[in-house]
Amino acid sequence: LYGILRTSIISVIVKLVLLELTREEESALKGEQGEIMQMAYRILVATGEATDAEKLIPIEWAHLSGVNYNTIGDAGEEFLSGISKNARVKVKTTLNPMGFDIDNVSNYGLDDNFISKQLSIRKSYETMGVTPSFSCIPYEIFDMPKEGTQVSFAESNAAIHANSFDNLKTNKESSFSALASAITGKSPYSSLRKEDSPNLTIRMKIDNPNELTYGMLGFFAGKVGNNSVNISGVGEMDRRSCKALCGGMGTSGTCAKFLFGDGDPGCEKVDFDKKEMNDIHDELNTAEKGDLITLGSPQLGLEEISDLTGKLKGRSFKKRCMIFCPRTVKEQASKIGYTNELERAGCEILADCCTCLTPLISKDNVDSVTTNSIKGAYYLKNSNGVGVNLKSLSQIIEDETR
Repeated sequence: LYGILRTSIISVIVKLVLLELTREEESALKGEQGEIMQMAYRILVATGEATDAEKLIPIEWAHLSGVNYNTIGDAGEEFLSGISKNARVKVKTTLNPMGFDIDNVSNYGLDDNFISKQLSIRKSYETMGVTPSFSCIPYEIFDMPKEGTQVSFAESNAAIHANSFDNLKTNKESSFSALASAITGKSPYSSLRKEDSPNLTIRMKIDNPNELTYGMLGFFAGKVGNNSVNISGVGEMDRRSCKALCGGMGTSGTCAKFLFGDGDPGCEKVDFDKKEMNDIHDELNTAEKGDLITLGSPQLGLEEISDLTGKLKGRSFKKRCMIFCPRTVKEQASKIGYTNELERAGCEILADCCTCLTPLISKDNVDSVTTNSIKGAYYLKNSNGVGVNLKSLSQIIEDETR
């Protein structure tokens, strides 16, 4: 796909576009600033035309997907290796998780080709000036810019969190459009970058929800919503529940923003009650038990690591438990002493990677996985091809520890 896109973009004849472009943008589009800038602007112009954008606007931060070799393959690795010779990012740019934690990759029996190609992808991004954060929760490990700032986030849960909790502005970007934005510092002014009033309200009807409930609410919202939705009937949520809501919503559809409340009086109303919740649970829960436990999709932040450490005091898991978090969080947790406690409880703590799409979890050696993540469940089921046993964190600790 990367190779096909690159070939088609480079061979396209520059044409009059509907967007209002500056003189500098037109120059880049004509190839007067080099092949890389021409390619990047053509991606943005094509995206802008498809989304009825009026113009391109500056962004301050790009967060890129397209990092895991499992997802981009040989074509993606070759594409990045090629453009990294000349491409450099113009704005702060961070990265989604890759396929493994380099500190303990030797423990998982990955083939040398995967390791080599993954390291090549990492090198290409670093050569372009990208911060090797390898995290799907940039909103927890970086300082947030001021409200209203335009960013370009390709990671779906991060885009939703940025729009809904951080008061930033981003569309749900593709790996290509976010990379083009990083290289140019621009993005099409369309959709959620403008003021948006949802025309659908989802009424939460579940009492005493936990993070799994919020993940299913998000999954439901992603299915029935368009660009954005209102959500009513929701009380105060902790960090875990907020992330679960964003992760679930980003998995199931195009919806990339929610507002709390009933919205305008004319909004269509849809209920999320036990029927909808059970339907989603039945769709994603395919096993009665798991061979191992995974926590961290989205990755766990320091607050969640602290909470988990407290919950496991005096207890230990009866089976393997893989915990995924950003490297910076793992380092902080180690200094505080959390990692020693978690390892004592039988946890494997992995940085730079995530439950989703990692080759560390394979149907060749695992039949099913227990998780509290709707996002993780979706990808474990549909991409890794393993069974999924869905439980809340409190239920996992009750059932799976001693």
